Amino acid sequence: MSDLSSFPVTKRWPASHPERLQLYAAPTPNGVKVSIMLEETGLAYEPHWIDISNNESKDPAFVSLNPNGRIPAIIDPAGPGGSPIAVWESGAILIYLAEKTGQLIPNAPAKRYETLTWVFFQMSAIGPMFGQLGFFLRWGGKDYEDKRPQQRYIDESKRLLGVLDRQLEGREWIVDDYSIADIATLGWVNALVETYAAGDIVGLSEYSNIQAWLGRGLARPAVQRGLRIPARPA
Repeated sequence: MSDLSSFPVTKRWPASHPERLQLYAAPTPNGVKVSIMLEETGLAYEPHWIDISNNESKDPAFVSLNPNGRIPAIIDPAGPGGSPIAVWESGAILIYLAEKTGQLIPNAPAKRYETLTWVFFQMSAIGPMFGQLGFFLRWGGKDYEDKRPQQRYIDESKRLLGVLDRQLEGREWIVDDYSIADIATLGWVNALVETYAAGDIVGLSEYSNIQAWLGRGLARPAVQRGLRIPARPA
């Protein structure tokens, strides 16, 4: 039996299966990166719903796992050398899981670094910009009288979609084969449509390569499952 007692988060969110990888998340664009990755790789894991609407990611038990107080985070009871390890930041978790399983990241150095480049493009550009756009369209920012900040994020989101669309020209996936670059990005592009209702605002119909790529991604059974994990407790 794996001993996770040294992690205070397991007191607040107890592990029913401590031998499995523990996922602490919510089905946000960042959270679903990890659930999709876990579903794609087939690793055994136990998901824990972190209710970010009630600031549970700021709970001291969660902050002990991720000092930045943001989902997602994981504990792998079978980390390097067989010892438990905590990993946070969604991009770092994707890389960790890809290296742990040997899946969804190329072995050839050139393609590997190209893949990592597109993962960090999502982390540094697509995620922050799309997230700010969502704030101005759906949450507190929508009531601001000054629409210049909103327009700034609309324009930047369009620019980033153009970058991604050009990369997808003649490709099914961002870097030839399906990889963590696609997993990192799918949830954010999907959120533009499903969560932010911004498809028309950013002119998504103009980016035919992205539309085809998004359709392929959403058709994957692991993606369909991952987008709903963790499930809200009954």
